[in-house]
Amino acid sequence: MSDPRTGDASPERLARETFRRLRTHMSPAMALAGRFAGRGAVEVAGEGCVVRLSDGRRALDFGSYAVTLLGHRNPAVVAAVTEQLTTMPVSTRALGNPVAAVAAEEVVRYLGGVLPRVYFGTNGADAVEVAVKLARLATGRQTVLAVRGGYHGKTMGALALTWHPRFRAGLEPLLGGAAHADPADPDAVRRIAAAGDLAAVIFEPVQGENGVVPLDPAVLAQWTTDAHAAGAMVISDEIQVGLRRGGVRSIALDLNLHVDAVLLGKPLGGGVVPVSAAVCAERLYRPLIEDAFRHSATFGAQPLGMAAVPAALRTIEAYADDGARICAALADGLAGLRTRHPDVVTEVRGRGLIWGVDFATAEHAGEVAFGLIERGLLVSHCLSRPETLRLLPPIITTDAELAQALDALDGAVGHAREAVLTARPVAADAGVTS
Repeated sequence: MSDPRTGDASPERLARETFRRLRTHMSPAMALAGRFAGRGAVEVAGEGCVVRLSDGRRALDFGSYAVTLLGHRNPAVVAAVTEQLTTMPVSTRALGNPVAAVAAEEVVRYLGGVLPRVYFGTNGADAVEVAVKLARLATGRQTVLAVRGGYHGKTMGALALTWHPRFRAGLEPLLGGAAHADPADPDAVRRIAAAGDLAAVIFEPVQGENGVVPLDPAVLAQWTTDAHAAGAMVISDEIQVGLRRGGVRSIALDLNLHVDAVLLGKPLGGGVVPVSAAVCAERLYRPLIEDAFRHSATFGAQPLGMAAVPAALRTIEAYADDGARICAALADGLAGLRTRHPDVVTEVRGRGLIWGVDFATAEHAGEVAFGLIERGLLVSHCLSRPETLRLLPPIITTDAELAQALDALDGAVGHAREAVLTARPVAADAGVTS
């Protein structure tokens, strides 16, 4: 591995200089967390499900916050991006670009053609922002109803829809007109719509950051019906759970919800380049048909990212059956984990290739996460639900890799029980006096 400033460097020097630069020029807290997690090593390479660390260790990547559905450096996606890199990686923004046109058509086709218009961004918050802006412009209204527990990003507009106070504190007032519904209240949309100002309803069919919590399909169906009866738009945020991560191409469309937009991201660029998309109905997209510059971004729909999209979608579909197999095996494995460790693992839930494991305390979850890294498995934390860890296996995971991951979980949970018990002070005997 070559140090970007000092040339060839030993693994120890590379790690030391990386953490120094992170502390000095980025986030000291993130530097400390990364040093602790990697035991002083840094990530240096990835291939398939495996990440290699600077000290030579290898770890299965069941984390990366859902980006690596196809693993690291998927050959088909890398080939498509490499070819584009040698011809035209960026767009003039003045001329029509065939790579973007093909990517848009492929995304529309992938979702069955029911949502014919596409806006491409570079991250999930981009897609949320444009969908909400379009809903307000298309309806002439202001109120956007989100869901308690939901997460839609941290930009100022998207943050108004994100529920958890950890991310909102110190930044309010945020975008006006945002409200939040109880996920178990089927009449929430009807009540809000009665005021006459409802522009849109936005929801995650499975709340990822909130600990992998599926919303009730019957409630979502009622919300969709009531929103449309009031002339409002319905937006399904599937940035984390779409594209087979939740088992199907789109959870909302699979539930026959007549949504006005499905938001995609994370694995849309194949784990190689950052790409997101708001895939929209005509009536929602109308403001951009009338004036294409009502919302634009310099790096939206850039050719390098657009080249990745068709390759990613084709490869995801080629592994769809494997995703179902992994889901079934993981569900069985996690159920067994809960049975063996009922005092530490309090609940498991999920679908497809996104699963949440609840622990008795945040302390247990932290011990498990650290223990998993020690055992060669990376998972994702839930920042707004610290007692929960997310498992996000790639769709290319082999049976042997899944067995390795489940063994690591079993060992880490057992160790966490003992570590937490050892760390806690023993209460004094109430019958003893000094």
